[in-house]
Amino acid sequence: MFSFFKKREKIKLPYTTDIHSHMLPGVDHGAANADHALELIKAQMEMGINRFILTPHITKSTFENTPETINAAFGSFMSVANGWGIDVDFRVSAEYRIDEFSIAQFEEDRILPMPKAHILLENAYQQERLDLERILFDIQLKNLTPIMAHPERFSYYAARKDRYIQLHGAGVLFQVNLLSFAGYFGKTARHNAEWLLEHNFIDFLGSDIHHMEHAGVISEYIQSKDFRKIASRLEGRLLNDSLWD
Repeated sequence: MFSFFKKREKIKLPYTTDIHSHMLPGVDHGAANADHALELIKAQMEMGINRFILTPHITKSTFENTPETINAAFGSFMSVANGWGIDVDFRVSAEYRIDEFSIAQFEEDRILPMPKAHILLENAYQQERLDLERILFDIQLKNLTPIMAHPERFSYYAARKDRYIQLHGAGVLFQVNLLSFAGYFGKTARHNAEWLLEHNFIDFLGSDIHHMEHAGVISEYIQSKDFRKIASRLEGRLLNDSLWD
């Protein structure tokens, strides 16, 4: 018996490059090992991703990674990944928390930029640093383009949307998490993400994926009507794939 109803094809992401992920094993609280990383990679491949910029945390006291520790972990990871036989590409960079440890790395030119001289930055969660503008300016003087990771998650911007306008106007690009639109981080993060969408301040979408729960939430969300509306609004504006050189 033939069915008159066709199975709806799964919606995929409108880009093929994830610029924010925590899948490099053993350097932060993301993937614990290569097998875990492979699960996350396969989950993202099903969403249409085949290029990954791995961005482990660099934070004072917690994850004091350096170019040496990250490159060593990446080398070990690639020696395993090359045997998987999957059609994906990897680059390695980092997500730099703007704190004393990372600032010292910037000053010593000990950084791992993304392709095309971009750098992924993470604000402090409690409050914005008083010297944020100076730090961003110093980074730009090094011919680096700052990308602020998930600005929607910093609750202190909820009542100060003018800071989004000021920072973006000063050349800081914004990367919003898919998980925020899905409501994973709560109402404030989702509201901020929607505001950034409404005002055309979203330059990149990212998974910020750490574990399979994240993968499941994103996979389910991108099949929703809500995501289709967001993807339509962002059509032709996302820069994810432009970072690959």
